[in-house]
This record gives sequence, C-alpha cells and structure tokens, in this order.
Amino acid sequence: MTDTARQDVPAAVVFDLGNVLIRWDPRPAVAAGVGEEEAARFLAADDFDFAAWNHLQDEGRTWEVAEAEVARTHPHWHGHATAYRKHFAHSLTGALEQNVSVLRSLHTAGVPLFALTNWSSELFPHARERYDFLELFDDIVVSGDEGLAKPDPAVFDLLRRRIGHALEDCVFIDDSAANVAAARDAGLDAILFDDSTDLRAELEGRGLPS
Repeated sequence: MTDTARQDVPAAVVFDLGNVLIRWDPRPAVAAGVGEEEAARFLAADDFDFAAWNHLQDEGRTWEVAEAEVARTHPHWHGHATAYRKHFAHSLTGALEQNVSVLRSLHTAGVPLFALTNWSSELFPHARERYDFLELFDDIVVSGDEGLAKPDPAVFDLLRRRIGHALEDCVFIDDSAANVAAARDAGLDAILFDDSTDLRAELEGRGLPS
C-alpha cells in the first residue's frame, strides 16, 4: 500500500466491545455467588489463572466442559468458577457512554462499523439483550462463535473476509496491548484504548466524522 493511500480516510472502523464500549469486570459476578472477599481471593489466586481459563471459553470451549475441568483440577475453586457464569450479567457494569456516543456519530455519518470481540458464544446474548447500540454494527465477529480469539493472527484473517475491506484501510480499537499489537501486525491501524484515550479526537485525526 502506498504512503498516499495510507493518508485516505479509513473505509471502516472495527471496535472491540469489552472495556471499549461495554464495561466488563468479572468480580461482581463471582461475588454475587460467593461474596466479595471470596471473589477477590479467587481472582487473585496463585493456583488458578482466571483470565487464561476464561479465554478458552472465548475460543469456543463450552462452559459445561470448563466448569467440569475446575471441579476436577481445582475443586476448592469450583463454586467460585460456576458463580461467574451463573451471575454473568453482573459482570457487565454499564456502557462507556463517551465511546458509545462516538459509535452513534459514526453510524449517523454512514461509516461502516464492525466489532471483533473475545466473548463466549453462550454468554454474548446477555450483551445483545442489554445494549441496543450493538444493532448499529454491520457485523459482529464473536470469537466463541468462530473458535478463534484475539490475538491469534487467524482471527484477523477471518475479520478481513467478514467485513469485505482490506485491513490496511480500517481502524481498530481495543483495550488490550497484545490485541493491538496483533492487529497492527495484520495491517490494521490500531488504537490502544484506556481511560486516558480521547477516542473522538483519535478518529477525527484520521479524517473520520465523529
């Protein structure tokens, strides 16, 4: 791709969902089942990596299989692990309204919008039911549906096929440094989002109406 082409306005914007548009925190969900102190102990445990365990569900493993594994390998954490799925709705703690406003502005301006989210297929319906702004996306690639999750390079190839745009022509927003690095390797113009990021300014700087 030429330097001139890279100066063009992006053809589409691809959003991550968790902690970019929807605040996610597993602790309230676990705490709803076992209490705040036990939830904190579980999520900080040296002998159980919640993030790695949860990621396998994002890659398509079923919760029945995941919870059975905990019962077998870490029975003392089984009640904590099952509390997370049972009370998952508590982990969705609200929308990041400033970013949702940007999303709505892009949609009004006719910018093609897509989402690429690491999310369990079984649990994603909670988000669809609660957040009407998900209807603004032309397509949402849910990792659990596809059996592929960020930062696996293969998921970005899948994204390219799904959205019908060259990745080099798109902007991607994610809150994970590893995912952003993988997206850049795949050719995307990737923005690492955190609470200090002015997303509207980032997109306006790329020529997008937001």
